[in-house]
Amino acid sequence: MSIKAFDASEDSQNLNKQVVNIFASGPSIADLVFDKHLTSTPSIFVNGSLSLTKEHAFSNIVGYVISDARFIKNNPEVLTQYYKGQLLYATLAVYEAMSADLPELISQYHNNMRIIFPVDRPLNSRVNKHWLTSLPVIKKFVNKKIALSELANHSNFVIDDSHKPEAIGVSLNVTDGFVEAGTVAYIAAQLAFSRQAGAIHLYGIDLLNSHKPRFYEDEDNNAPCKLDKAITDRIVPSFNLLSRVYNKLGVPVMNHSPVSKKLFNSH
Repeated sequence: MSIKAFDASEDSQNLNKQVVNIFASGPSIADLVFDKHLTSTPSIFVNGSLSLTKEHAFSNIVGYVISDARFIKNNPEVLTQYYKGQLLYATLAVYEAMSADLPELISQYHNNMRIIFPVDRPLNSRVNKHWLTSLPVIKKFVNKKIALSELANHSNFVIDDSHKPEAIGVSLNVTDGFVEAGTVAYIAAQLAFSRQAGAIHLYGIDLLNSHKPRFYEDEDNNAPCKLDKAITDRIVPSFNLLSRVYNKLGVPVMNHSPVSKKLFNSH
């Protein structure tokens, strides 16, 4: 049993310039009107937003993204209840957590799963060789961490190493890795671009009310969120860079969150 690494050149990954909606888990999602147009547009979910499929009949789900293994530990019920073999893009750490806690999902759906990885911790060439048989030594599949500034001249990344307190960037092809910015929605946007989306619409990236429970949580059951510290230094500048770069390349990016919309520059 093996899981393939994501490869944008795989025919089944090509979104053929379709508009793509990315749904995050901010509370503003609860106020969205899920009409037929919205639910029939190609949709990518992240973390707990997959639970939207319980209430709404999405007819064109093209991806589900998880980057942090803590989500598996804190919210396994999201996968056990709502994951039905949708194309899953996740890191090695996530798959390791799933193999421990939700092995039946990997057994049943591994052909619909793809490995993605942060560009500063690239995979080595052995990653596609039945890695699940070697989970206790999984770190052997990850190369030494590198600085984003070292990728400034790489054709598939746009890196702003002048940004303070640390460099930010955006990937043009997640086959070679994604750039992190502190929120999984940023990874999903890079994945959509890599898969040849024609436009990217973002929903539920609220940021400013990140202290509130996500739409699928309540006050007594909400996972820790580290967005607040990163908003001004990392998340907002990264999304502005992504929007600027992708717009120049003919793929408009629109943030529909009424909460965070004013944070982002319009290009």
